[in-house]
Amino acid sequence: MELDHVTGEVSGGKKVFHVTTAGLQQHQDNLAAGVLDAPPAAARNRPVPAPRPAPAAAPARSGPVLRPNGTPYHPRQLAGRRDVDVLQELRGAGIAALLYGPPGTGKTSVVEAAFGAELHTVAGDGDTTVGDLIGDYVPDRAGYRFVPGPLPTAMQAGEVLFIDDATLISPRVLAVMYPAMDGRRQIVVKADGGRTVTAANGFYVIAGHNPGVHGAVLTEALASRFCAHIHVTTDYDLARALGVDSRTVRAAVELNAKVQVGEIGWAPQLRELLGFKKIADTLDVDSAIANLAGVAPVEDRDTVAEVLAKQFGRRIVTGLALGKQL
Repeated sequence: MELDHVTGEVSGGKKVFHVTTAGLQQHQDNLAAGVLDAPPAAARNRPVPAPRPAPAAAPARSGPVLRPNGTPYHPRQLAGRRDVDVLQELRGAGIAALLYGPPGTGKTSVVEAAFGAELHTVAGDGDTTVGDLIGDYVPDRAGYRFVPGPLPTAMQAGEVLFIDDATLISPRVLAVMYPAMDGRRQIVVKADGGRTVTAANGFYVIAGHNPGVHGAVLTEALASRFCAHIHVTTDYDLARALGVDSRTVRAAVELNAKVQVGEIGWAPQLRELLGFKKIADTLDVDSAIANLAGVAPVEDRDTVAEVLAKQFGRRIVTGLALGKQL
């Protein structure tokens, strides 16, 4: 098959071809009639390359993570993956996180497991001062010298500042760290000659909040600085897996349900459940039961004892106490 309306001429020593309008029409007629030459057999039989397989997903890590004190932390699921990994991702994105929930649910543990030796911790309470965050003068042989606090230390090192029980700290004290958390990422340490400290890459702030603790106040100014608010509750399945008596776990679940509806104000969390196991292993179950009932607030103690008595089928003594002389 040939195209009759292709013309050629020599221009500048090169052969130039032109396809006329009639030539294009002829080509279209040939396509419609099916008279175009078939592709070579080799081209027809050439195998189609298989699509490149997607890269294999990295195997999910499992097992406990050691905290700086050497005790194991058992990661929990958060946003579809390990909580310690999610906290690292939030740090990488510069998203400050506020962990909230009852005392003893594992807020401090997960932060320590996630950030390890990079962690600088402030244990907040009503007596926490600006100096506890920024630093203060301490006596030495020459008189006094300024020792930087955890905030400027973490900023300069590009590490993590953990404010535990942040909502127990006065809002006026917490305000000193806000410039480090916003776009400025700087603070002025007036006590150290007005020195300006700029946060290095990697600097991150995370805080803990116990909503039910007397004196804990989550102000709007503080809450707005933390984009991610993460609720931390007790993992009862973990308590069972760690060997806590199942009757104690059932009692804790029932008591927590009473807390949710406002019948009582306290229920044992993971910390108390693990304490129960330690006392039961060291002394005996009756002593552990009595101690668990005794650590409850006075106003909730009768209800806690009643629920424990139902689960263990025996009368409960509330609290460990010394008896007669032996």
